[in-house]
Amino acid sequence: MTAWTLTLLRRELLLAWRHPADVLGALAFFAAVTALVPLGVGAEPQLLQRLAPGLIWIAALLATLLGLPRLFAADHADGSLEQLWLAPQPRWLLVGVKCAAHWLLSGLPLLLLAPLLALQYGLPTEALHSLLWSLLLGTPGLSLLGAVFAALSLGTRGGAVLVALLSLPFYAPALVFGAGAVSAVQAGLPAQAHLQLLAGLSLLALALAPWTASAALGLALE
Repeated sequence: MTAWTLTLLRRELLLAWRHPADVLGALAFFAAVTALVPLGVGAEPQLLQRLAPGLIWIAALLATLLGLPRLFAADHADGSLEQLWLAPQPRWLLVGVKCAAHWLLSGLPLLLLAPLLALQYGLPTEALHSLLWSLLLGTPGLSLLGAVFAALSLGTRGGAVLVALLSLPFYAPALVFGAGAVSAVQAGLPAQAHLQLLAGLSLLALALAPWTASAALGLALE
């Protein structure tokens, strides 16, 4: 990892530290959704265990979406994105670093918070382990895919709504495989196939998303 990459990653994290409401807002949303659902559907243990995989994954997906519209918008508004764009480093690397920072600020906190929130659903230990593995393997792909749509919507009116509308259909496979991994364990079946598919989706996003997003940014900055 080059010094420029580390410097840029440090910059992204410091900027987020100066605006903690953006990060805490996503975590609060994730916690609120997962905590309020049992109050609405009741406290029947078997029902909560059946609902838990899909609900936690949907909450994680929506919480990830909250930070995506700001992925490039703030730097675009103050002109720093143009300066970064003119740097001699590969432009896909800029996108990759921003995606890494987004995951560290959204995906990783969700991963750490999930075990506490899963306790109220009564998930057994094996299902909880599968949930954590699914979030670990799937959420990086959400950040990478979201970067493409954040770049495509840069500078447009209603960019946040546009990012959500474009991203959600492409997030559906991650949701299906992520929730399916936990449900499989609950049914006494192996979850390896679901987890491998999740990992494959994230690797595919890693291979394609930085270049696609950088091309979209190039069009937006012309």
